[in-house]
Amino acid sequence: MVGQKRRIGRGWTIGGGALLVAVACTPTPQSSSVVISDSISSGWIDATATLDPATTPVYEGDAPMKFDFLKDMRKGDGFTLSVYSMGAHSGTHIDAPMHFVRDGATIDRVPLEPLIGPARVIDIPDGVQAINAAELGRHDWKGVPRVLFRTRSSLRGWMSSSTFHRDFAYIAPDAAQLLADAGVRLVGVDYISAEQFSAPAPMTHRILLGKGIPIVEGLSLEHVSAGDYDLIVLPIKVAGHEGAPARAVLRKR
Repeated sequence: MVGQKRRIGRGWTIGGGALLVAVACTPTPQSSSVVISDSISSGWIDATATLDPATTPVYEGDAPMKFDFLKDMRKGDGFTLSVYSMGAHSGTHIDAPMHFVRDGATIDRVPLEPLIGPARVIDIPDGVQAINAAELGRHDWKGVPRVLFRTRSSLRGWMSSSTFHRDFAYIAPDAAQLLADAGVRLVGVDYISAEQFSAPAPMTHRILLGKGIPIVEGLSLEHVSAGDYDLIVLPIKVAGHEGAPARAVLRKR
């Protein structure tokens, strides 16, 4: 275990990087379970778009979202049971290398390390559609392991609108190359693709995924300001496929 450890009351506080974990190891009379300090769960911002066929945009040509109840207590059934039908790239989701790399890792084989750790949210002005090398050069991102772009999609609330907007901000291939060459471990955007709509070739995806860099798409950043955060973004663990919906949370550093 890396970091320092000091005693607080009946628990241990374990310092590791920017995260602080406090665990009470002595069971209370009421319960023998381990108690986790509230400091772990406080301050987190949910950066996940709610999956809802009425409000979630679906990329043009992708599978529609269909949610239904097989059983419903509100209609007199003894329990409630749901069924979901949607594409793997619905709402907030992660693209694994397999998405555009023939022998790339599947979503269940993406390591945890890129998905958890320090991240920087970068504000891109509303008037910018192409996040190219020139635009990237206007921002402080070098040395940051995870880069998340907050764009016109957040300013206009597009991740909570069922209308698909073709003119979303995207990461141009030259910017993707700079990010990959700099050793960035994860890249995220606030609409359902990082690639320009109708791009002649998916070069941004090929560049990032070709370096094993997972892409988080469809982040909900409407209420997130630019700055440095701790990031946790975990996809559903689906065997053998190229992507999956994910839950993303941020906490200010």
